[in-house]
Amino acid sequence: MEIEFKFCIPPEQLQAVEAALRRGAVRRTRLQARYVDTPGGALAAAGMVLRLRQEGPRRVQTVKAAGDGPLQRWEHNVDLGPQTGGDAPVADPQLHAGTPVGDRLLAVLRDADGPLRDSYATDIERLTREVRSGGAAFEIALDTGRIRARGADGALRVAPVCELELELLRGDVRGLVALAQAWSQRHGLWFSTVSKAERGERLMHDVAAVAAVKAAPVPSSFAGLDGRALQQAVIAHALAQILPNASELAAGSRDDEQVHQLRIGLRRLRTALRELDALAPGLDPAWEAPLVGAFRALGAQRDRALVLAGARAALDAADAPPIDMGGDDAAVDDPGAAVRAPAFQAVLVALIGHGAAPPDPAAAPGLDAAGARRHLRDRLRSLHRQVLRDGERFDTLDAEGQHRVRKRLKRLRYLAEFAAPLFRPKAAARYLARLRPAQDALGRFNDEAVALALYRSRVAQDPRAWFAVGWLQARHEAAGAAARRVLRRWRKKAAPFWTRKKKAGDRKAGD
Repeated sequence: MEIEFKFCIPPEQLQAVEAALRRGAVRRTRLQARYVDTPGGALAAAGMVLRLRQEGPRRVQTVKAAGDGPLQRWEHNVDLGPQTGGDAPVADPQLHAGTPVGDRLLAVLRDADGPLRDSYATDIERLTREVRSGGAAFEIALDTGRIRARGADGALRVAPVCELELELLRGDVRGLVALAQAWSQRHGLWFSTVSKAERGERLMHDVAAVAAVKAAPVPSSFAGLDGRALQQAVIAHALAQILPNASELAAGSRDDEQVHQLRIGLRRLRTALRELDALAPGLDPAWEAPLVGAFRALGAQRDRALVLAGARAALDAADAPPIDMGGDDAAVDDPGAAVRAPAFQAVLVALIGHGAAPPDPAAAPGLDAAGARRHLRDRLRSLHRQVLRDGERFDTLDAEGQHRVRKRLKRLRYLAEFAAPLFRPKAAARYLARLRPAQDALGRFNDEAVALALYRSRVAQDPRAWFAVGWLQARHEAAGAAARRVLRRWRKKAAPFWTRKKKAGDRKAGD
């Protein structure tokens, strides 16, 4: 199992990164690799890689597979000895038999659609330096070079590589986190989830953009975890949605759905940090500000890309006069800037490390499994009651109060998702299904408020915006009335799943 951070290097920072690396003894190695797979891509589909690589004078065959978290990779290497000339060796999966990742490889190939063949290749110059600190040892590797792949059309495609990898050789992962934060902050690096193998697959299939990553279902394994393990598992679950979307945006993508899914992931993560703080010590309150900053910056991007576009289409259909919105179409913000911000990257590194680090023996113990369950039950009950109370008087609340209802409803939903395996999953599914219409109604109400504010801000520059303000004001009020009705219906149907199901003879439900 290898544990490492991988960062992309901005081109303008490459010289400084290399100079910093050369302040110690470095070793230069040329790495020329061939990646193999079946004709149908069985290994890629299973998240695995089989590679033959020339490492200086020696040849090494490697199999890799994703581990349990963003830092972990299952890996097994077989030294094939020095190069002796002649044809390149043929990959032999049996060389990895008897290892966890090797047996997984053989299982995938057992039902494969054909023999292994070359897929793509890399040619990398690697500079490595070993660093020791506090009884731990790390390897810092600077990789520059290219990836080559031939597509189905026969065209050769090439992509550059400019990455820094920091690997834990031995010792505590907390030292690796500190090292990763120091390098990323000093040189403006950003964490990347895209491996060389994945980039090769994209080149081979001529994939310019990838789909946004949505939140996966919460696993049943959350049930029975103690406070610390549950806290770490929930944070890791949220990061599984955040990291790939953040990685794509940092690398230059402007995909609206990736922005949207990253914001959802950040809200889920902030819910976890807020509601699960009491489960175990170790969460840093300083993490909140950079997460909020990125969330708001990405929200401004979403408002321009989606809310404003929807409002324009509706106004056009209503024969509204054309309105000057300040040339925003030609000056769309770069969502990657918020993701590449050093403060945001520092928090991502810290959160990844929090999930991978063992418990600090000097820290106070967290709650046991029963205590964690009681805490979640209390927080769900409190949020549920607050939303019921404010939902009943939604139309009498001021704008800040209405916005608070929406935020609490979202927190309630995400906390209910995280907690579902600890209580009654089927009842939780029904609860969440009944919650969704209320969240959708409040989302529409919020979008109407955002659109109204955008057009109201243009009145001084273009008086024709007054038509839009009046028209959108009416829609906003109608959306508020609809939200109130939906919240009242939810009040009648929402049955808490965190209480014990009543049995004959019970006087009341409770745990």
